Amino acid sequence: MADSDHGLFGPDSVTWQVHSDPVMWIAGVRALYLQALHPRAVRGVTQNSDFQQDAWGRLLRTAAFVGCITYGTSAEAERAGARVRGLHRRLWATDPTTGERYRVDEPALLLWVHCAEVDSYLHVARRSGVPLSDEQADRYLDEQRAAARLVGLEPAQVPRSTAELYAYFRAVRPGLAATPESAAVNAFLRRPPVPPPLIPARGLLWSQAAAVAYGTLPPFGHKLYSRYAPAPGVVTKRLTRAAKALRAIPPEARWKLPPGHIVKAVARLGPDARPSLERLRQLS
Repeated sequence: MADSDHGLFGPDSVTWQVHSDPVMWIAGVRALYLQALHPRAVRGVTQNSDFQQDAWGRLLRTAAFVGCITYGTSAEAERAGARVRGLHRRLWATDPTTGERYRVDEPALLLWVHCAEVDSYLHVARRSGVPLSDEQADRYLDEQRAAARLVGLEPAQVPRSTAELYAYFRAVRPGLAATPESAAVNAFLRRPPVPPPLIPARGLLWSQAAAVAYGTLPPFGHKLYSRYAPAPGVVTKRLTRAAKALRAIPPEARWKLPPGHIVKAVARLGPDARPSLERLRQLS
């Protein structure tokens, strides 16, 4: 008999469908580009981790966390959140200009990371052809307040609609800036270190995906990074082409890749829990 624990979201949520789409990998890279433009937030990462040496591990751990809290049981999601909160609680960063020391789990920093992430997921999904209505976009952001709670935020303080998210970015925009740390993130994302045999694959696959992710940033992101971006129409065409290629890979093959959260969720809840864009179209 199937387990009835649907976790934080469940098969009838917008989150369940959207996070299963492979274009989320491109959205995740966009989120990293965007998050690095907040000086205090990016210093919290670079000063407390070997980002340059273990960036791949960091990316995979972030993806595993998102997969766990999306498709895992309620207990698994709560444990994952507790681990993240416990880690962040012990970390501090220093402003190199003023010498100020600050906690990396300041609510303002956690909120920035959350908003940059959900904005990237939502923007890339819609721009690549995921059939999200305006109402479903708002519903997605409202659902994601449960994820925000897990990392230590008060859900009531987190944007619950696209209008609130837009207002948040408008308010925070003056505090964003290009820094040596954002330049380091930019350099890594453009050309991450790989073993020599994988250099051709990096140029063929990663560089193109990272370029598309960069192109989807808002104009202020391109301005702060001081890097050219193609015209919006060109970016959208490249994104939809990449999304089509990714979606051509059978879901069953993609979902079996470690750590296999979707496979586990379907096994736990039964075949009706299988996420799909078609199911998204049917959600009211």
